[in-house]
Amino acid sequence: MSSIFSKLKKACTVTVLAMALPLSAMAQAYPSKPIKMIVPFPAGGTTDIVARIIAQKMTESMGQPVTVDNRGGAGGNIGADLMAKAAPDGYTIMMHNLSFPLAAVAQALANRSPFNVDTDFAGVSIAVYVPFIWTSSPSVPAKDLKELANLLKSNKALQYNYGSTGPGSTMHVLGEAYKKEAGINMEHIPFKGAAPLKQELLAGRLQVGGDQLSSSLAEVKAGTLKALATTASKRIPGLPDVPTVKELGFPNLELEGWNGVFAPAKTPKDIIDRLNKEIIAAVKHPDVVKRLNDLGAEGVGSTPAAQDAMLRKQMDQFRGIIREMKLD
Repeated sequence: MSSIFSKLKKACTVTVLAMALPLSAMAQAYPSKPIKMIVPFPAGGTTDIVARIIAQKMTESMGQPVTVDNRGGAGGNIGADLMAKAAPDGYTIMMHNLSFPLAAVAQALANRSPFNVDTDFAGVSIAVYVPFIWTSSPSVPAKDLKELANLLKSNKALQYNYGSTGPGSTMHVLGEAYKKEAGINMEHIPFKGAAPLKQELLAGRLQVGGDQLSSSLAEVKAGTLKALATTASKRIPGLPDVPTVKELGFPNLELEGWNGVFAPAKTPKDIIDRLNKEIIAAVKHPDVVKRLNDLGAEGVGSTPAAQDAMLRKQMDQFRGIIREMKLD
């Protein structure tokens, strides 16, 4: 009898081990196929550029292609919705920016958000810090946001428009907050991304706009776009003459700019940890550091917890403003 029980016990042990092996092998094999990195904006903007730089390094180190998939529209919410509904297996991730918490709040307050930031996403890492900058067409006769406010208040006949990357995006929220604080009026013109917004500014068909510094740094340095202010807490070393919004009397417009990687909720922790490790290695690589510096960006490589904290901090920071202004 004891021999029978011994055989049964051995058979059960073998069965359990056999069932566990595929899971272990699967975790160790990640990634075993290409990884898609969704960028919820058109090609050419800061988020797209940063994503491609990091994806290239991840491809080299992970042994599988990491490809960028641009899905622009709705201030980044179309791409975010696709990511939220993706399988939590590490093969679909997303690079987003500081417009994510703001657009998410705006959509939620309007009761039409297709996803829940608190339950549908897992933070992986803040990849880089990139200051947000206000810009204008060179034809605008104002050197900064304070002068722009005085100009519009003294000449009610001026019909100025400001552009953003979509309803609920960073520039939309900041633009409406600026209008209220300055006591001025400008019409909001939404675009699908930073690249088309910049083209309208360069052509002079749009007066004011804004996005992360990388998307307009070259034009600002060349003088084809004018820098009106940054939302950073201190002046940017590469643009020492550009004042901060706080210096100009608009402290409530201060907002740190970032780009970070997210995965769908319920993605296994070991996969999140592997992705986090790869992103940190990518942004610390000497070649990447130089390329990021040329864009006015600083590599970070934070923990997932730090990214989650940043996301929620900025959601709380602007929830009241968005609710009050009933942004749509």
